[in-house]
Amino acid sequence: MVKRRNEHGDEYYDNYNVPADKASTVLEALLYIKENIDQTLSFRYSCRMEICGSCGMEINGRPRMACSTQLASLHSDIIKISPLPHYNVIKDLVVDFDPFFDKYKKVKPYIIRDDDGNYSAEIPQTPEQFNEFKEYAQCIKCGLCMAACPVVGTDENYLGPAPLTALFRYNIDNRDQGIMYRIDIANSDDGTSRCHFAGECTEACPKDVRPSFAIQKLRVQGLKYELKI
Repeated sequence: MVKRRNEHGDEYYDNYNVPADKASTVLEALLYIKENIDQTLSFRYSCRMEICGSCGMEINGRPRMACSTQLASLHSDIIKISPLPHYNVIKDLVVDFDPFFDKYKKVKPYIIRDDDGNYSAEIPQTPEQFNEFKEYAQCIKCGLCMAACPVVGTDENYLGPAPLTALFRYNIDNRDQGIMYRIDIANSDDGTSRCHFAGECTEACPKDVRPSFAIQKLRVQGLKYELKI
């Protein structure tokens, strides 16, 4: 069952019978439909190996990556596929990611230096310093955590787990000097205080990034910065 949405905004489900073996993925099933049954079906995909983050969708009620979700793992002959929740649907399984990336840009997800890059030597980083933020740098910006977050679904202004995790990732990078520019964003009404710690974002993440843990650590970091501890 695939949820469809046409250019008039009408929503409905189409049923398709797709051949599959033990290794078949949801994305392969969608490609079979596209190539052999219904060329009008729209969905995003690119790398097919859980790197690009393009093929996120709701599969049997949970945000998942279609390319890495095997049909056999769903333990059902009927698979229900819908677009990711909390996003505006453009067509069928394709959603509008512009608001997500707008929020991502707000947290300044890049190295900020007080010296404006005017230095003559590389900035050293030990393996231990790299490991501090390595986990949080694994985010592929698939948006699954945003789709799983109940707060994102009720508050469109909340920055959400992916942007806040990126904010924390750069705050703890030893090469960065921009915490003073980001901490007000983290401590704002749309920042960490809106997180209810449901943990659904971490459950949905395909790369084991643990956004909920990052947000809690960011809360502590924000408090210590305000108190100058």
